[in-house]
Amino acid sequence: MAGGWSRDGAVQEQIDSTVEDALQRARSELPRGESLTHCEECDEPIPQARREAMPGVRLCIACQSERDKQRTTYSGYNRRGSKDSQLR
Repeated sequence: MAGGWSRDGAVQEQIDSTVEDALQRARSELPRGESLTHCEECDEPIPQARREAMPGVRLCIACQSERDKQRTTYSGYNRRGSKDSQLR
């Protein structure tokens, strides 16, 4: 049941779209290609077990952890269907 000016199923469509956007963003951040043997930031060797577990890895664990800490948080709220998004 829709409320206000929205049509039936609009809320579920917005939820589905938000989930799909999050999946696409996560998939786009996965490493691809051949793993490096040495970290591209600090030049420390990347352990063989890490290279096998995560194909395409380019950073050692320490550098990857630091990069993950610095990453900004994404809100994840999809505003495509809201009136506020049309005003921006």
